[in-house]
Amino acid sequence: MTLFDLTGRVAVVTGGNGGIGLGIAQALASSGCNVSIWGRNAEKNKAAAASMAAGPCKVDTRICDVTSPASVAEAMKATLDTFGRVDGCFANAGIGGGGRKPFIERSEEEWRTMFATNLDGVFHAFQAAARHMTARAEAGDPFGRLVATSSLASLFGTARNEHYAGTKAALNALCRALAVELARYGVTANAILPGWIKSDMTAGIMGNEKFVANVMPRIPVRRFGEPSDFGGIAVYLMSKASSYHTADCFVIDGGYTAF
Repeated sequence: MTLFDLTGRVAVVTGGNGGIGLGIAQALASSGCNVSIWGRNAEKNKAAAASMAAGPCKVDTRICDVTSPASVAEAMKATLDTFGRVDGCFANAGIGGGGRKPFIERSEEEWRTMFATNLDGVFHAFQAAARHMTARAEAGDPFGRLVATSSLASLFGTARNEHYAGTKAALNALCRALAVELARYGVTANAILPGWIKSDMTAGIMGNEKFVANVMPRIPVRRFGEPSDFGGIAVYLMSKASSYHTADCFVIDGGYTAF
């Protein structure tokens, strides 16, 4: 039994076929939410759907390049044809720092690639979802949830990854702006920021004893976060209770806080 009943709801999770995105998709599915996973890799999509096959929900996967408006429009149409509605969009697409090159040595291509992947993908997915949500609200069914996966770099910056920090800070600002613009439609917008999360991408870091010794004391609950922690906050953000939280940044470090 889950704290929040999401039976009948439908959520799109971009990049939901691995790591944090998969944790979000699995948690939503286990709470009775139907899930449409949009990802570029057909095999990963298939594996993600298989991992949720025994649950109470329906899981749909779509090949989608979220940096392409046409691809997103096609995926949204197919999702609506399958489920009839979309209640939430969890935009998890993005890439990390892209190397440790100083700012003054960044190439135009590196800069544009980072922005295209971290910002354009969220923009296209959010816009497609918001168009559907606002139209549904005008028809008498006001409900919608937009959630972007951001980064602590958006708050504190990061040396030699400044272009990454810039894109994630822009996501936070986008969520705040959307929360104001879409409030009259019953649509909320928030960002989730990972701290030190155990995943396939951080496995090597977690094995560094000095790193663990230096970082662990800074984590209030004294444990690294799990992908399932993202799932917990995702389920909450899809619930009616989350209408009290909009334009918040939820920081997860073995637990979560909002500010």
